[in-house]
Amino acid sequence: MVDRLKQRYGDDVEFRILNVETDTNARALAASLGVTGVPTFFFVNSDGVQAGQIVGGATETQLASMIEQLQ
Repeated sequence: MVDRLKQRYGDDVEFRILNVETDTNARALAASLGVTGVPTFFFVNSDGVQAGQIVGGATETQLASMIEQLQ
């Protein structure tokens, strides 16, 4: 699903995928952001301000909608 979103929005949106189970730096970042569930999707606008967040499973349509709101 994320791969399809990357293909669709990859020229305009930067995707970063972090694995908190295997990457200690990702785990530390998640803790500093108050992540309480996996997956957690953060949406950050071009000014670097968090514009949305989805905790838990999300559909491709939900994620695409959040991305569209950033543009």
